[in-house]
Amino acid sequence: MDMIDFMAIALDQARLAASRGEVPVGAVVVQDGRVVAQAGNRVEELADPTAHAEMLAIRQAAEAIGNVRLDGCDLYVSLEPCPMCAAAISLARLRRLVFGAYDPKSGGTEHGARVFDHATCHHRPEVVGGVREAEGAALLKSFFQDRRGENR
Repeated sequence: MDMIDFMAIALDQARLAASRGEVPVGAVVVQDGRVVAQAGNRVEELADPTAHAEMLAIRQAAEAIGNVRLDGCDLYVSLEPCPMCAAAISLARLRRLVFGAYDPKSGGTEHGARVFDHATCHHRPEVVGGVREAEGAALLKSFFQDRRGENR
């Protein structure tokens, strides 16, 4: 499997999140070419503002691996992570972050806070943005149009 395949899994998780009424964001943690965790947003379902796909996938991966350090692991996310998730990615010491759609409004890696660029950031993963970007962006656009009643 390659970046495109792993991002497909993240996009599937995003679709599942949308089907639950959540903002369609999905995440997958991969270690040695094997999926060790995957999740979609569950903020509304769990009434937890930290239940972003990335946070849930990182928690699952740490539990599965038995270590808070996810050295050698890659995270695939359908949307550029927010600052909270970017900080968690750094703390988990993920090797690589691969994301789909850019988020100029709320992103925390390439936009906004740019968490990895701060001198106080202890670990900066390799970052690859724009993988299957159009699909991730289309999911979000459709979701928010439906919420506003524009697709009726």
